[in-house]
Amino acid sequence: MKSICADLVLQRLAPDAGAALNRQLYDCLREAILDGSLPPSSPLPASRDLAREIAMSRNTVLHAYAQLQAEGYVHSRVGSGTFVAATTPESQLSAGRARAAAPEAPAAVRLARRAQALVADAAAAPRQWGAFMPGVPDVTQFPHRTFGRIVSRLWRAPTPDLLTYSHGGGHPALREAIAEHLRVARAVRCNADQVLVTEGVHQAIDLSLRMLADPRDTVWVEEPGYWGFHKVLQMDGTRVRALKVETGDDSPEAGWPRGGTPPRLIFVTPSHQYPLGSVMSLARRRALLDHARASGGWIFEDDYDSEFRFAGRPIPSMQGLEPDSPVIYVGTFSKTLFPGLRVGYMVLPRALAAPFRTAHADLYREGHALTQVALAELIDQGHYAAHIRRMRVLYARRRALLAGLIATHLGPAYLHPQASNAGLHLVLQLPEGCDDVAVSQDAEAHGVLTRPLSRYYRRKSAQRGLLLGYACVQEADIEPAFEVLLGCLKRARAA
Repeated sequence: MKSICADLVLQRLAPDAGAALNRQLYDCLREAILDGSLPPSSPLPASRDLAREIAMSRNTVLHAYAQLQAEGYVHSRVGSGTFVAATTPESQLSAGRARAAAPEAPAAVRLARRAQALVADAAAAPRQWGAFMPGVPDVTQFPHRTFGRIVSRLWRAPTPDLLTYSHGGGHPALREAIAEHLRVARAVRCNADQVLVTEGVHQAIDLSLRMLADPRDTVWVEEPGYWGFHKVLQMDGTRVRALKVETGDDSPEAGWPRGGTPPRLIFVTPSHQYPLGSVMSLARRRALLDHARASGGWIFEDDYDSEFRFAGRPIPSMQGLEPDSPVIYVGTFSKTLFPGLRVGYMVLPRALAAPFRTAHADLYREGHALTQVALAELIDQGHYAAHIRRMRVLYARRRALLAGLIATHLGPAYLHPQASNAGLHLVLQLPEGCDDVAVSQDAEAHGVLTRPLSRYYRRKSAQRGLLLGYACVQEADIEPAFEVLLGCLKRARAA
């Protein structure tokens, strides 16, 4: 605060103003107190220190301080220093006027048309924790102490390369740890040179679009699909066509867009479709791979929630079905560890790895190297795999509890038929004519968080339902929160 206060004074002081220096310094400090630049209870520099830093005599500073104290702007404590008063004289006189004054309207600004559309239909929720927020893990179970010990040791003697800008698509230790984990856990065909560390899936989407699609190029996106795909696509100006999620015994190409130009990118979540939860059939996977190869396009495989499968055999990645597949495989630690970590990864086809690394460094300026090294150690020492095993057991128990409540109070028909025994949320189907957006808003008003299924569709004839996340809800809180939701559904039916 001392050097900051001196900088503030030097910026505002006008030595040629004609008034005595002590008066100029008094006016400068008083103005800073009134406009909040020097907040209540903040310390002022010692008179000797401030005099030296602003090249004035100490007596000048003492005179200014004394006048401020006499008028009630500051107070001093023997042995502690001088502090800004908690309330100023003006605050007492103007309190009534301030309460009556109308807030000043913000100035009108012109946003780009695509920015206006983004802001008007924003999807990111301000609250991200509690029943039944989908897509959020139980962050209280993260191995904080283990990770903290690793980070503390690295911070004791960090090397310069951990504290400056990075280049190369992520720290080599983390890229190697990710490649080894994916080869075993997800049957991904890769080595560390193909791994690029990102700050999450959204950055991976943005980078892929910038590198592989020009404005007005065609891309396919699952319908319904992850809202993050649509938001980034909206800002990049591509031509979006809906790839309907397969149902029942349809042919592999059922629901594909017909006509038009071939897609440059096809965005899919094959192992655990988001939001419905279905698993893409092998026939459809192979058909999409053949289509991408034939048209010169690329598949963007978001391996969403693939780690949390509670029954049956693990579903291998689409990327690993054939050598050198035209697939950009994407994952994140947001669901397995915690979202605030902001670490994700891409596994790129060999032909794309070098140009993507170069573009990533130029566009986003890599960093967080120390965190990446700590995460690599967490994986290499087996803590990451052990954490996933523990969380599978915990989430399976919570999923069974929520599914049982739905079946008991509403009936099995309310569980979406495409849901697989995996992931971090269930889809609660709602009857025809039920407004899922209104139900979700009512639930939020009563302290329960959900996401309306219809918001994941681009077309108006969308299915109605609610996404109910169970991962971040303690078992004891699931039933009380569900009872609140039942009340919201009853009110919706009565409306």
